[in-house]
Amino acid sequence: QVQLVESGGGSVESGGSLTLSCRGSESIYWIYSVTWFRQTPGNQRELVASIAEDGSANYAESAKGRFTASIDNTENVVATLHMTKLEPEDTANYLCYAALAPSFYEYGQRQQTHLWGKGTQVTVST
Repeated sequence: QVQLVESGGGSVESGGSLTLSCRGSESIYWIYSVTWFRQTPGNQRELVASIAEDGSANYAESAKGRFTASIDNTENVVATLHMTKLEPEDTANYLCYAALAPSFYEYGQRQQTHLWGKGTQVTVST
């Protein structure tokens, strides 16, 4: 079964930028939507941004104007999250959650597979 793997996290200083990628372990035929969440130890997952296949996107208030989500689906990259003006409060493990059709058959049947990645750590220092 296809799996999702996030990458692009790291340590940056306040005001810096990072671009996260959510990649499939194999090619994916269609992506219906992707939602980015973040989580810190002991806390619930927080929705950061969601984007649908038509390109419409929604952002958490804390992400508006700073983060941009996109669906890609080239070279197994499912989606990206471009983050700018990072603040220490953005420090978290970032996870992607996607609704997708791994194959043409599933797309034709309008079947959706829902997958989580394990996350990539973003650390923002002052």
